[in-house]
Amino acid sequence: MTWTFLWSVLSGCIMYGVPLLYATLGEVIGQRAGMVNLGLEGILLVGASIGFVVTAKTGNAALGVIVAMAAGGLFNLLYAFLAVTRRANQLASGLALMFFGIGLSALIGKAYIGTRIVGLARYQIPGIAQLPWASKTLFNYDVLVYLAFPMAILVWWVLFRTRWGLSLRAVGESPTAAFAAGRRVSLLRYQAQFLNGALSGLAGAHLSLALAMSWTEGMTGGRGFIAVALVIFSRWHPLRAIAGALLFGGAVTLQLQLQAQGTDVSPFLLNMIPYVLTLGVLVVWGGVRRFAAPGALGRVYYGED
Repeated sequence: MTWTFLWSVLSGCIMYGVPLLYATLGEVIGQRAGMVNLGLEGILLVGASIGFVVTAKTGNAALGVIVAMAAGGLFNLLYAFLAVTRRANQLASGLALMFFGIGLSALIGKAYIGTRIVGLARYQIPGIAQLPWASKTLFNYDVLVYLAFPMAILVWWVLFRTRWGLSLRAVGESPTAAFAAGRRVSLLRYQAQFLNGALSGLAGAHLSLALAMSWTEGMTGGRGFIAVALVIFSRWHPLRAIAGALLFGGAVTLQLQLQAQGTDVSPFLLNMIPYVLTLGVLVVWGGVRRFAAPGALGRVYYGED
């Protein structure tokens, strides 16, 4: 029983950590451009609802994922328009986007509540899953799980090894200096927010198409805000986000497993575990090494007038 419990926690740690990782990677890109987006929760819900509806209508989960990514990217351009073009307060714009996304996703998925679908197929790693010590659940995932860690490496490479990434980080540190050096600040920020939305839409699609395989209103359960906290935990670095996502995925899985085991603890207290951990991260890391954060994070830029 002990080994079964351990394997279940490890497997769930990965499965529940993957959507958090995708959303965190998107927000890392966005914040590296100097923009804080509190609307991730709404983008996740839009991606989850649209991806589910497309999959339910077509029976093609891969198409659902692609459409969810496109929808998330386009939806987040609304935030970019408010914060970049109209120069509205970033925090207020993000919250407005969140509430809009919550309402829009509820409208989109209203007719599909209770509908079941055949979600993303799972694949076992050849050879490893047949080893005596290996758990069948630990090495049995959908393709988005296998792509999550290479995606983190790709985001790291793009941010720190390409000219576009250098320009984006320059905008996040000092948009005035970047503009003086010939960088198009507004365009780079729009591009960053589209990628942020696309990865968040992908995260939402993974929730509805791989984990739940159904649609319910508010199914993200605050993961958008946890992703924002994970950006701080990772110190705005894509590779460190892997550890943070696994940690929070493990917290979610642990409380689910403890409830399944019939632990004599209030389920309400167990449900609080991931969010208490989020508060702990903000307390411990919120004021440490502030220079890790982009210098112009959250500031409105007027320099291209």
